[in-house]
Amino acid sequence: MSTNASPADPLAALGALPGVADSVDSVRKAVDRVYGHRVMRRRSNEITSEAALRGARGSAALSGADWALEEVRRRTDFGSEPEARTVGAALRLTAEAGQLLSIWRQSPLRVLARLHLVAAGRAGDDDTVGRPRLPGETVDEPLINAPLPDVAEVTGRLDGLAELIIAGTEAPALVTAAVVHGELLALRPFGSCNGLVARAAERIVLVGSGLDPKSICPAEVGHAEQGRAAYVAAFEAYLTGTPEGLAAWIAHCGRAVELGVRESTAVCEALQRGAA
Repeated sequence: MSTNASPADPLAALGALPGVADSVDSVRKAVDRVYGHRVMRRRSNEITSEAALRGARGSAALSGADWALEEVRRRTDFGSEPEARTVGAALRLTAEAGQLLSIWRQSPLRVLARLHLVAAGRAGDDDTVGRPRLPGETVDEPLINAPLPDVAEVTGRLDGLAELIIAGTEAPALVTAAVVHGELLALRPFGSCNGLVARAAERIVLVGSGLDPKSICPAEVGHAEQGRAAYVAAFEAYLTGTPEGLAAWIAHCGRAVELGVRESTAVCEALQRGAA
């Protein structure tokens, strides 16, 4: 992340970038509408569960396992082959994210380590799991082919991001979530599962900020719906560090949340009709 923002609160300063305020306002209105749906008053837990399933499916699709929703719903074995393991990791992360909200603001790096441990799901004797990569260690990350920062840069930027989160920010939730997501994609701090972890962290910010407290607006759905090419293009704009690039990435993330809202609104409508 590179910007001319005030050093006191660089995340908040991103809210002043051209077009960002419009994205923030549009997302807030969309979220308010789905929270106001009559089904939410009595069946919000069902909407949350369905959003989690659909969000996991979307995140897995971006990591190369583009399964139909009903296949994700039906399967019980997620350890037999690479795509199944990716879907299983996405499901585990979605379930785990809600358990880490209280820790995030105090220890975001601890949360990221836990997310990677959950995503990787490997035996305890694998010492690459749950910690940032060391010099010389490779990264297996589908979709993202941007230059890989060295370990010193990863450490410095992760520490800086953690400091911003712990200090608190006046930035809108969308802005903070987009930056967390973008930084983790840019750094790819772990040997694997970085995209899955980045999208789970985005979810944690959106929920923990109070924008989406019941976790019913799965941005992962929207990222997948916009397509892998659009996701990569928006991320590459983020990597430029220019105001225009940062604004484009934030807008892309905002649109993802709005599409997640649309998905959950459709679920609400189906429940209201008795079709789900």
